Amino acid sequence: MTVRAVVCPEYGTPDVLRLEQRPAPVPSTGQVRVRVHAAAVNFPDVLLIGGKYQITVPPPFVPGSEFAGEVVESGLDCAGFAAGDRVTGTGLYGAFADQVLCPAANLTRIPDGVDYHTAAAFGVAYRTAYHSLRSVARIRPGDTVIVLGAGGGVGLAAVQLAVTLGAEVVAVASSAAKLATAHSYGATHLIDHRNGDLREQLRTAVPDGAAAVLDPVGGDLSEPALRSLARGGRFVTIGYAAGTVPRIPLNLVLVKGLHILGFQFRDIPPEEFTRNEEELTGLLSSGRVSPHIGAVFPLEQAAAALHEVAAGRAVGKILLDLDT
Repeated sequence: MTVRAVVCPEYGTPDVLRLEQRPAPVPSTGQVRVRVHAAAVNFPDVLLIGGKYQITVPPPFVPGSEFAGEVVESGLDCAGFAAGDRVTGTGLYGAFADQVLCPAANLTRIPDGVDYHTAAAFGVAYRTAYHSLRSVARIRPGDTVIVLGAGGGVGLAAVQLAVTLGAEVVAVASSAAKLATAHSYGATHLIDHRNGDLREQLRTAVPDGAAAVLDPVGGDLSEPALRSLARGGRFVTIGYAAGTVPRIPLNLVLVKGLHILGFQFRDIPPEEFTRNEEELTGLLSSGRVSPHIGAVFPLEQAAAALHEVAAGRAVGKILLDLDT
């Protein structure tokens, strides 16, 4: 039996990708074979294909780090999953294929009533945003939160989740379309950073300063956002989609007693991690939050989907549908 797979034969732009037929993967101990129905397209996928990610994978390899699908079979020592179970999972690579192997520990059951597209779009973005808000920024009802990159996957998830937690959200994005989407998910203040000085726009929106900043973008947006924090505010750095790691004048931190914090899943205390995951699953199952899916591409158009993400044109999440 063979399956379709998008293959990166050499490092480069998404244009190097090609669609191939490959033998169906066989699970080893601790692995589960999953029939992929939908895969999310993320910015780290672009970096991995270009050989620019913090971890490199020697070509040829199948990109794709996030998926939702149905269990086909399990290897040894995989108690808890059976053929037909609906699951979502993550890995460094491998998801842009009809079937993927995934460690059982990296799989999560999809709640009843949640479709494959929603499950694939929800996982990494919403978990990143929620753990950042709850355990790093420690958002409380009534707080004001500045969200950079508010039209992207993590940013839009942060907007929706911060509103759910009772915060007032200042959404910063690069287009009217992205800001309109952020507004539809509850953002109160909308700022297009391409339409003038960001620091001045933030000063107008939050003259008394914000309690927290969530920054998945980096680059030139970080310092103006940091300057817009109230005394004792928390700046959470999540990623650098702008392609540049910001240089922060530390005197700003000293003068206002600010906290600059990095987000990593492994740094969340175990009891808080469990709490956050249970709360987030409840929000998804109840329909109180749902990811915004900006576009869906068939598997053979994976390169086009990746170009949308790389160019910053994506609003919310972009998916590959493997059932078409």
